[in-house]
Amino acid sequence: MNATAKRWVALPALITVLLTLMSCSSGPAAPQMGTPAFYWQAAREVYAAGDYTKTLQHLDELLATDNEYLDRALPWDLVMKSGLAAGYVDLAENYAVGARMNKSDPSAFRRVVSESRNQAGRLALQFADGFAKFDNVKGDTVSLAFVLPKGSAAPVTQFSKVASGIPLEPAEAETVQKRALERGVVLAACDAAGASGDVAKAQELLKGGTATVPRATFLMAMAETLYNQSQLFTPDKLDQPEKLRIFCERAQAALAGVPESKESKGLTGRIQAALKKGKK
Repeated sequence: MNATAKRWVALPALITVLLTLMSCSSGPAAPQMGTPAFYWQAAREVYAAGDYTKTLQHLDELLATDNEYLDRALPWDLVMKSGLAAGYVDLAENYAVGARMNKSDPSAFRRVVSESRNQAGRLALQFADGFAKFDNVKGDTVSLAFVLPKGSAAPVTQFSKVASGIPLEPAEAETVQKRALERGVVLAACDAAGASGDVAKAQELLKGGTATVPRATFLMAMAETLYNQSQLFTPDKLDQPEKLRIFCERAQAALAGVPESKESKGLTGRIQAALKKGKK
């Protein structure tokens, strides 16, 4: 047998060895597509990349069925939706000021105000519906199975231009929106961790994506969020008094699980004032 023939005979054996080595070194198999494990892993990957839209899509898939990830997915979903809603509220508030300042052509500012409030309202309703399921999460602690998200808690610098009535170029306006939404999620994560406004503390608490916080801490953050979101539905904004009432009542229900403190008493007073004003 010549050298060429010998090489051809040996080739199948070499391929078998290579395939064996590859299978041994490939590690654990990836979760099967469509399973809860798949959606959980996918949510973590796109969250790390800063894609919050896809993160919510994967979390919503998890929350649609009964599975082992629910106790971790629901708090994460609540933080994400409340943070994004807050980002849109921030956009709307700054553009509303800009609309008043720009006497020559306020229409572009008003359009952003309307779009941002509608987006905030949509996310707020999803948040409130999600929080209604929180009683299913049992225990004295709540799992925060995510790290501090990308972005900064500092005010968006370009808002100074917006609030002065200076129109932004499309690319800059897109950046402003992205920064506002990132900031909203960062602040929501800080609140949920019991480190309101303290990014360094929240980053340390959430390090590794395996944190737990006292249930009362999380409920206090959710009650504050529900009250804040209720203000979207005042007469000068979306003008939906029934939704304002529902959000305030859910905030009161959340406070029922929080030990009385100066903060909880202050929030109770604000909720009662909002409900009283809403009846007029």
